[in-house]
Amino acid sequence: MLKSLHIENIAVVERADVEFREGLNVLTGETGAGKSIIIDALYAVTGGRTSRELVRTGADKCLAAAVFDAAGTEDWCAENGVEPEEDTLIVQRSISADGRGSCRVNGVPVTVAQLRQLGGYLVDIHGQNDGRQLLDESRHIDYLDAFSGAEGELSAYRAAYAAFQENEREIARLSLDDDTRRRLAESLAYRVQELEKASLKAGEEAELESRSTLLRNGEKLREATEGAFDALYGDESSAVTLAGQARGYLARARGWSQDLAAADDAIQEAVSLLEDAAERVRDVRDGLDFSPAEFDRVEGRLAELRRLERKFSVVDEAGLIALYQESADRLAEIEYSGEALEGLYQKRDELKAACVAAAGKLTQARVKAGKELAKRVEQELKELSMPSARFETSVEPLSGEPGFGPKGADSVCFRMSANAGEKPGRIAKIASGGELSRIMLALKTVFGENDPVPTAVFDEIDTGVSGVAASRVGEKLARMGRRRQVLCISHLPQIAAMADAQYCIEKREAKGRTYTTVEELDGQGRARELARLIGGDNISESTLSAAAEQLRAAEKTKETML
Repeated sequence: MLKSLHIENIAVVERADVEFREGLNVLTGETGAGKSIIIDALYAVTGGRTSRELVRTGADKCLAAAVFDAAGTEDWCAENGVEPEEDTLIVQRSISADGRGSCRVNGVPVTVAQLRQLGGYLVDIHGQNDGRQLLDESRHIDYLDAFSGAEGELSAYRAAYAAFQENEREIARLSLDDDTRRRLAESLAYRVQELEKASLKAGEEAELESRSTLLRNGEKLREATEGAFDALYGDESSAVTLAGQARGYLARARGWSQDLAAADDAIQEAVSLLEDAAERVRDVRDGLDFSPAEFDRVEGRLAELRRLERKFSVVDEAGLIALYQESADRLAEIEYSGEALEGLYQKRDELKAACVAAAGKLTQARVKAGKELAKRVEQELKELSMPSARFETSVEPLSGEPGFGPKGADSVCFRMSANAGEKPGRIAKIASGGELSRIMLALKTVFGENDPVPTAVFDEIDTGVSGVAASRVGEKLARMGRRRQVLCISHLPQIAAMADAQYCIEKREAKGRTYTTVEELDGQGRARELARLIGGDNISESTLSAAAEQLRAAEKTKETML
């Protein structure tokens, strides 16, 4: 449940704080007052797409922050390292004027993708685009699948279809015409032969580079090791000789002062270390064996490897080895492609049969769900003042080969007739704006009965609706509010009257700037706002009386819903 929403510098809202209630929350106000900014802020704080245009003119950044009940988000919190505070989540999203932004949940930084995933557990926003999605017949199959609850059948089909598609890709990869196969085989054979001839070894290039560096600096290295050995051991004034002389002096001096014993021991240890170092330097010096022939061989091999790397656009010999293996494998595939294709075609028949079987089970589930969906939607439409409406779910087989696709073997289309005696047709051609809003609400009501998301938001769900139909929409939203929290933007008094909490969005100007405020209305304020919705600016005693009567009638209606 959404407990509160804080907005700073979003569009014309400089600052607003709204505390939402359980049940039906309705936001009203003049057109252009900024009601949709509340929805924009919710979109932002639940990971929706935003832009820097959301930032109020003159501000450095905007901020949307919401407080939610954490129930139902336990798994997400555990996976993302967020600890709920007193079963509450504080979700924040800021967007700067240069387009950069940040997201936090209970102070923990998260990505927009993580926030969007969390938002899916918290809020279900039905925007003005949902009606257009209902007109998109390619989406009808998704609506039906969401209602059917056939997750098992869908999962089984998707697995079968993925295997079939992978087999098809293999067939396409190996299915070459004779000329193409010959040219590709020749090219691969030449590449394999050239790389095979190079006798590639992993790590060879690094070893060669190290040896090349050594060979190029051989004389300098010899001089350095000679000098180091002489300084350590070879000269009469070497470190070992001088240290030995020092020990001789101390050996005599220890008879007069035992305090020099530690120094004598340290020099003895140092002499041992110096002798070890001298032996290692000598071994390196004696092992230096440089010849022009070896240098030429090393440099020639490096040049060959680098030529091959440039030719085949790889960075090292590991890339050449991988390319060799890949080319050899591909060449073998081509040489034996006939046998491989025979096996793939045989497997294709098996995988196709598996898809057909899985699709058949999915079709059965859809046909059954389609009948139930039609019955439920028609019942909802009757309650929304469309008593003669007929709703049909058409589940037809796909045409062409192979007879199935990513979503199964069905073409799904919703059809309806709004009036008695009319043949059901496409919703886009049959439904008016108000009827489309009610169909959308009917579908959302049916789909939402088992929806675990605690908060539903409706933006302009009353488009094209008026009179008795508006009353029915208000009752439907109020009834939905008994099962989950509902937020709704509306221009209609019939819907506003059914609210459990009502908020007025007002726009005003001060010092050349536009400001929008959000205020929760008390009983008197609700009556006055309903009077405005009924009579516009002409708020009279009669419109106030009508508004008060409408509120009383709404309360009586809601009492029957308990």
